[in-house]
Amino acid sequence: MLDQLINGLVVGNLYALTAVGITQIYGVANVINFAHGSIYMVGAFVGWMAVTWFGLPLLPTLGLVLAASALLGLLVERVAIRPYTGSGRTVLLLTTIAAGLILEQAAQLIWGPETKAFHAPIADVRFRVGGGFIGTLDLVILAVGLTTALVLWLFLKRSRLGWAVRATAQDREAALQMGVDVHQVSRISFAMAGALAGVSGLLVGLYYHSVYHTMGFSASLKGFTAALLGGLGNIPGAILGAYLLGTAESLAVAWLGSTWRDLVGIALLLGVLLFRPGGLFAATRALLPEPTVGTFIPIGRPLRIPRWALLAAAAAALVLPLVVRNGYWLQVLATAWIFGLLAISLNLITGTAGQISLGHAGFLALGAYASAILTTRLQLPFLLALVVSPLIAAAIGVVICYPALRLRGQYLAVATIGLGQGIALVALNWTSLTRGALGISNIAPPTLFGVEIASAAGFYWLTLLLLIGGVWVAERLSGSYLGRAFRAVREDEVAARAFGVGLERYKSIAFGLSAFIAAFAGVLLAHSYTYIAPDTFTHALSLQVLTMVVLGGLDSTMGAVVGALALIAIPESARFLAEYRFLVYGLLLLAMLRFRPRGLLSAAS
Repeated sequence: MLDQLINGLVVGNLYALTAVGITQIYGVANVINFAHGSIYMVGAFVGWMAVTWFGLPLLPTLGLVLAASALLGLLVERVAIRPYTGSGRTVLLLTTIAAGLILEQAAQLIWGPETKAFHAPIADVRFRVGGGFIGTLDLVILAVGLTTALVLWLFLKRSRLGWAVRATAQDREAALQMGVDVHQVSRISFAMAGALAGVSGLLVGLYYHSVYHTMGFSASLKGFTAALLGGLGNIPGAILGAYLLGTAESLAVAWLGSTWRDLVGIALLLGVLLFRPGGLFAATRALLPEPTVGTFIPIGRPLRIPRWALLAAAAAALVLPLVVRNGYWLQVLATAWIFGLLAISLNLITGTAGQISLGHAGFLALGAYASAILTTRLQLPFLLALVVSPLIAAAIGVVICYPALRLRGQYLAVATIGLGQGIALVALNWTSLTRGALGISNIAPPTLFGVEIASAAGFYWLTLLLLIGGVWVAERLSGSYLGRAFRAVREDEVAARAFGVGLERYKSIAFGLSAFIAAFAGVLLAHSYTYIAPDTFTHALSLQVLTMVVLGGLDSTMGAVVGALALIAIPESARFLAEYRFLVYGLLLLAMLRFRPRGLLSAAS
């Protein structure tokens, strides 16, 4: 038990460095910085280079990581925050997501996708403490954590610049009127937070003896959880929350196994969001009402496509397999139609109802796993699985999302990330049903009325027909009373409630319908890939679909389809772009939010 407690305190120190940076930026800029984990990852790689390539000892390596990560924090503030000031917190949240995507893809291109071994440049000596052991690296981590907390406390309490940071965090407008340079405070805060994230990444790499380009997302989730446990904007609370999270995870690993570590963290994240969003150690600090789409500033007029052009495009798509005999391209287009269906489902939540969702891959996973289990385990026909799987996904989606629907803005965004990751982690740990990390293989091709659809052309037509059906349903829904109620919730929740629109009711209907449509895409994806596993449904996939919706146009069904077609087909047609796919996604997201935030074909006015 003592070993687990020591390990929990050490890991808690690592989480604290990340959580303090997140909560400091939230206090100053009032935004949850989703690029924080990417800076953490870059800091880990900079430290790995310093130790592995140049043979530097630990102290100079720490200095180098501090400097590089601080500069990267300044760059994120300059590129992803300052140009979008005044656009609303949700826009800033999306721009930091884009910056994180760019940094993660750049790290993969520079250092490669492989996991790098990282050996500590200090002797590994272990000391007995009671019934447990503590190593030299553990002591270094504890020393760095405590020193950082002390220096940060002295900075905030004793320096004039620290007073300016605290004043800006308490009331930005009042600080500005009192002569505080809030822009300088923002830059300093991002630099400090970046430095803390980089040091945390370095120490985590040393502690687990490895670094890899996707390690930032997990760090972000841990940091968000610790910061939320303590109360966003409360630095001492973030430190206490980090210790609580580290201890809980360490005990979970000892009692349940290593695969439960992340699931315990997700449970704590969702629990504090649902029952005490202000944190365990702080007074409740709720976000002000902020509709997702209403925060975007329209630029220019939306591009509208005539009905005859839509009918002509649908007809051309239907006859395409008669002209194009290349099976590869038909498969690429079939994948684009699947993602078009998925983008339509996300657009229903984000574009029409105005509720940002960053865990949409979870709904895709529900449909895929339901169909795979029904057809491989229970030997049910594909057509029955195609009908039943969306119903299962919609029911589960409503049940798990309903408690979170009273949240708004950034809190709801973090909750949807947690729900999406939670679904993937349940699939990982429920081995008796999903086979865990091994996944479900040998998923048969679709069979309709005794005819197996094994050809590329046949699967193309199946996906296209379901996409056309999804477009028709979404368009009918958009013009109905239900669609108008969704838009009322999006534009002004207070006014909508005043006119008798039940917010939780209509939000739950939106999430249920979205899960229903997304599950169709999941069924098609499972039978297209013939193999699924928990890592098929990653957070990056959710961001990919979000980029499709933003690119095509918020609250535009055809815009979602166009965005999916562009982001699936174009990288395949220009193969040199395939390697830079997520870099392109991040740059596109930044550009669209800067110059045309409502997208190419937005129906929103």
